[in-house]
Amino acid sequence: MLKSKYELWCKQATADPDLTAELKAMEGNDELISDAFYKNLEFGTGGLRGVIGAGTNRINVYTVGQASQGLAAYVNSVTENGSIAIAYDSRIKSDTFARTAASIFAANGIKAYIYSELMPTPMLSFAVRRLKCDAGVVVTASHNPSKYNGYKAYGPDGSQLGPEAADFVLSIMQSVDIFTGVKSMDFDTALAEGKIEYISQDIIDEYLDCVQAQRIEPNTDISDLNVVYTPLNGAGNKPVRAILERMGVKKVSVVPEQEKPDGNFPTSPYPNPEIRQAFEMALKLAETTNPDILLATDPDCDRVGIAVKVDGEYKLFTGNDVGVLLLNYILERRAANGTLPENPVAVKTIVTTELCRKIAEDYGCILLDVLTGFKFIGEQITLLAEKGQENRYLLGFEESYGYLVGSYARDKDAVVAAMLICEMTVFYKSRGLTLGDVLESIYKKYGYYYCAQVSFTCEGQSGMEKIKGIMSMLRENPPASISGSTVIKINDYGKSVSTDTLDGNQTVLTLPKSDVLAFFTEDGSTLTIRPSGTEPKIKVYVCAVGQTDERATAKKESLISAGTELLGF
Repeated sequence: MLKSKYELWCKQATADPDLTAELKAMEGNDELISDAFYKNLEFGTGGLRGVIGAGTNRINVYTVGQASQGLAAYVNSVTENGSIAIAYDSRIKSDTFARTAASIFAANGIKAYIYSELMPTPMLSFAVRRLKCDAGVVVTASHNPSKYNGYKAYGPDGSQLGPEAADFVLSIMQSVDIFTGVKSMDFDTALAEGKIEYISQDIIDEYLDCVQAQRIEPNTDISDLNVVYTPLNGAGNKPVRAILERMGVKKVSVVPEQEKPDGNFPTSPYPNPEIRQAFEMALKLAETTNPDILLATDPDCDRVGIAVKVDGEYKLFTGNDVGVLLLNYILERRAANGTLPENPVAVKTIVTTELCRKIAEDYGCILLDVLTGFKFIGEQITLLAEKGQENRYLLGFEESYGYLVGSYARDKDAVVAAMLICEMTVFYKSRGLTLGDVLESIYKKYGYYYCAQVSFTCEGQSGMEKIKGIMSMLRENPPASISGSTVIKINDYGKSVSTDTLDGNQTVLTLPKSDVLAFFTEDGSTLTIRPSGTEPKIKVYVCAVGQTDERATAKKESLISAGTELLGF
């Protein structure tokens, strides 16, 4: 079976010379052939994501083509003369995959709007909404290493595609021959005939206008702020610098080695602002520029990480830290300047710090919990908009460094987050405070909530089976205690059941089903286990609460060790 698939690809996959060479190099290597062909790359609500290369389990012009044919069929099933917006980042073959998708949409009678150069993911979400498109696509693998690429699909509201639509696309992909069942036409011909159209600079400017409109204290003098910024060779370089210029920031030092687009990410093999390695070049530059803040955006510029000087050294803040600071700043300043709406709403994911709930309660802000994935935050914004109440929405955020202020988009946006982080930094600086000072004051008021996430990579067919086995084992034999504290509640989001382990009572969880297990212990700690939906990883999220830095730190480390042992790593 696998051999016949491989032989078929050797005959048919001739559109990309790189694939031809790779297929030839596989000859006689059963392990390589098996890994490339043992399954089809899965399409879900996150679209496609995989290693670039030849095979059904790889992302290439053929798997992208099959997904695009499925998305085209979906759009044609719900409307006539539909349209789809397309964006792409700096990753290897991103522009090729974007043009491939546009050519397929055009051949299926769907107008394709495509950016003429790489753009951030949130600008795709904005374009879908602004151009009133029926769907959208962004070619990106977010913060994955360079060997990966991906294909994220969006609905007409600018959020990632919902489960029903994703299932429809998948069903078409499963029924369409990957070589003969995909309609396509020449990109340049489609462009000349108006079936493909480049997204204009006006749309880009409108996006920046919408971002700028989210300023909380727009009259704050920001000209003295000193910033070091790295786009990590991705799509953030132009829009982040444009919004900082609009704000009036005069001192921006961009890491030269990471300024230009480069899908190989030569100085940052893991272009993820969650990890210190991605900041190394920026930290080196900071030695000579002495900035107030360091910013790093991932390749598709939907996530942002920061570093701030604490006790004389630059400290990387976590996604939870920044979420806490932003929520506190937005509520504090909007309450002070009289712009806080009645019954304000913020939204976070179930693995994001509960410290935000304490802050929200102080300001009468409703804090909603949703499943991991920013599309669920986008859904809540859309629900408010349908009631004519989108002005109540203040902030959506997740621990994985994603934030959105404003309803102009439905996905996390590092451009607006970078802008508000800079504004917040200047505001507190004018009062003699750093972001580190502000965070410490929040901890002293509400308690030290220290959270962490660790992930374990399980690649290939054996890795996927291992992850399934771990989740099954934990459901059948859940731990009675974690890190010396009794487990008092278990939330199984896959079964939509919350179990009180002390009396055995169960309640129904109202969130959509998801393969996630959360364990709550007697001392207030939480440990959540979740297979990644976009990477071959299983993730452990821990949150420890203590009255001092030392106690919270020790508890956090103990929980990480317990989670690692629980998973058998």
